[in-house]
Amino acid sequence: MSAADWITTPVDAGLLRGAIDVERTARGVLPHRLPAWARKQFPDQNLAMTQAQPSGVRLAFRTRATAVELDVLPTKTVYRGGPARPDGVYDLLVDGRLVDRTSVAGGNLHTIDMATWSAATTPGPAGTARFAELPAGLKDVEIWLPQNEITEVIALRTDAPVEAAPDLGRRVWLHHGSSISHGSTAESPTETWPAVAARRAGVELINLGFGGNALLDPFVARTMRDTPADLISVKIGINLANTDLMRLRAFGPAVHGFLDTIREGHPTTPLLVLSPVLCPIQEDTPGPIAPDYADGKLSFRATGDPSDPGRLTLNVIRDALAGITAARAADDPNLHYLDGRSLYGEADFAELPLPDALHPDPAGHRRIGERFAEQAFGAAGPFAAAEG
Repeated sequence: MSAADWITTPVDAGLLRGAIDVERTARGVLPHRLPAWARKQFPDQNLAMTQAQPSGVRLAFRTRATAVELDVLPTKTVYRGGPARPDGVYDLLVDGRLVDRTSVAGGNLHTIDMATWSAATTPGPAGTARFAELPAGLKDVEIWLPQNEITEVIALRTDAPVEAAPDLGRRVWLHHGSSISHGSTAESPTETWPAVAARRAGVELINLGFGGNALLDPFVARTMRDTPADLISVKIGINLANTDLMRLRAFGPAVHGFLDTIREGHPTTPLLVLSPVLCPIQEDTPGPIAPDYADGKLSFRATGDPSDPGRLTLNVIRDALAGITAARAADDPNLHYLDGRSLYGEADFAELPLPDALHPDPAGHRRIGERFAEQAFGAAGPFAAAEG
């Protein structure tokens, strides 16, 4: 195909779904999952990085094109002393069905030292995600961006005109959580557990899962308050335990404040509080966690003292969350609680152990997503569609 056969369409917020903000850059656009005002309040660069990794963000357009190219500049994260990570994956869906996936080599390299959390970025070249032999005829196309790579979108080229995908009237599900919700270890962007659940339930996903940063930050609560949504869930606990960020005395008021803020903008929206899935290293041992590169593989261990009163472990957190939501539900019938171990528990750990002692593998992501779809979106779940 010659250059004259391609049609270049500017990428803007109208073609992007799942992004809270879209920053115009010298090359193109950079999707963000937190707004510009919140990005001014970040306490460190780790959250700046994770919110710019476009988990759940996708281009959505209608076209007759059978060939698509997307020029991008990825920024890939590596951990000093750890194994190399595979290139991120771009998933292409046609009318909701996965038909192709690819990766883009090159890009910037962001190297993190987990001992000191210092980081440095080495510039690299842009690349192109190419998709060919799409089905003929008019169709809705989605390109899901890699959940674990910052992705600056430079240009969209097709062999037929495109227009923004129409609004299909689907309910919008807004979710906040940790790296498990972010999908850092999922196989691809449509294989993170929230994406699996959203596709099964037929809802539009906005994923505010931030690796290492589900920490009850007020600016996240305000972002959720201000984001239109039909369904909301918050997965609370694991990062608070593994960062050793607060004690039990501070945890309860912080949870109440986080939920109060969300309720300011969504007073009656179904709101589901999820406690952590099973993680044996932190069930009864507080953080902080520390990386371990034994045998050349990255794993984690909890280093806190279980006898220290007031320290947060996962069991302490679950008990507190169950009590808080039960008390609030007396005046808030649209508030619900789900124990994360019903999504991934002891039997699942025996069958699908956490490879690094902290994160599920791709099969674990699929299992969590399928179970969440059943328990939250099923006929008896808090997100069940109204009959109608």
